[in-house]
Amino acid sequence: MFDKYIICEDGFKNVKKGEAVTGFQFQCRLPYYRGLGISMVEELNITVDGQEIPREAVQVELHGNVYTLDEMEINYEDRWEFGEKGIVTIQKAGGLQEGDHTIFVSPHLRISYLPFTLVGKDEKTLKI
Repeated sequence: MFDKYIICEDGFKNVKKGEAVTGFQFQCRLPYYRGLGISMVEELNITVDGQEIPREAVQVELHGNVYTLDEMEINYEDRWEFGEKGIVTIQKAGGLQEGDHTIFVSPHLRISYLPFTLVGKDEKTLKI
């Protein structure tokens, strides 16, 4: 239902630390009609140009707080609110070349009243 809104079309860029490009980032939302505690985000599968991104390379920033996916699993205080754009940063030396890139994101969410994991999917081609 909200899948087409997962990947945001703004905020796609390479990330620098000093003069070195250390990765890239984009913004995304959860495909759920309410906010969730971040520990309920069981997985955030990401593929860029057909290449799967390792879990260890992913960080998510929510309202100024930065988490790895492992840290999100054990944080019971913070929330990812409905419509909130999380900044997803991928650690990748050299980042991405300028031009179009196809991003696929599939969040796996644990919803208390559902007997299954809610899996969203979105794919967009964005330009750096």
